[in-house]
Amino acid sequence: MKLLGQLSLFRLPPVAPQPKTRQLQIGARIVDYELKTGRRRLTMTIDERGLRVGAPRQLTVAEIEAFVRQHGDWVLQKLDEYMTRNACRHLAIRDGARIPLLGGEVHVRVVSGTNRVVWEDDLLVLAARPAADLDALARRALQRRALALFGERLAQTAARMGRPPPPLALSSARTRWGSCSRSSGIRLNWRLIHLPLALVDYVVAHELAHLVEMNHSPRFWTEVGRLFPDWRAARRELKARSASIPLI
Repeated sequence: MKLLGQLSLFRLPPVAPQPKTRQLQIGARIVDYELKTGRRRLTMTIDERGLRVGAPRQLTVAEIEAFVRQHGDWVLQKLDEYMTRNACRHLAIRDGARIPLLGGEVHVRVVSGTNRVVWEDDLLVLAARPAADLDALARRALQRRALALFGERLAQTAARMGRPPPPLALSSARTRWGSCSRSSGIRLNWRLIHLPLALVDYVVAHELAHLVEMNHSPRFWTEVGRLFPDWRAARRELKARSASIPLI
């Protein structure tokens, strides 16, 4: 499957072939890390996915891990920072919870039922069994609403281009807002449902523009600007809001 374009959620580099997962001890802690060889020099990256190490092929694992341990205090500090950040972002779904929705909020009401979800204006009713996974019920409700809304916005913008809307699917990726593929269509991150509608429209325009230009050249951004003139402000806002989107 050939990807025409991807819009980064946390502005990370593209994901390459699956690296090897290893463990090493730093002080009293065991740390998981992903190793990718073939790099020109030793590098370390820490983000919401954990520790990733790039290294030249000629280095042994012992040499690589000695390098990581030399920077052990920094590694542990950054891992703890991301762990705390994600813990704060986790939104536990319960009766009375409030979920960001399209720039506003929806309130959650939990009642007894058979694991159904009902939207009532700014109220999300979870009719749940006693042992139900409320997080999963809420995700299902949000994803269904996202798919319907994104489909409408995609069709409207595609019509302005004089094109039929491409196939649409949802993504749960932590590092991409969306992607465009010649073979499978457009994928949009369902968590966009938490953000204002204008930002949804910007991501839709970004991905549809890849049907015209397969890269991020000036001609690509000209097409984005034709579809969404205020794209620069939207891109800045999207980047600013990415760290505050709840994790359900």
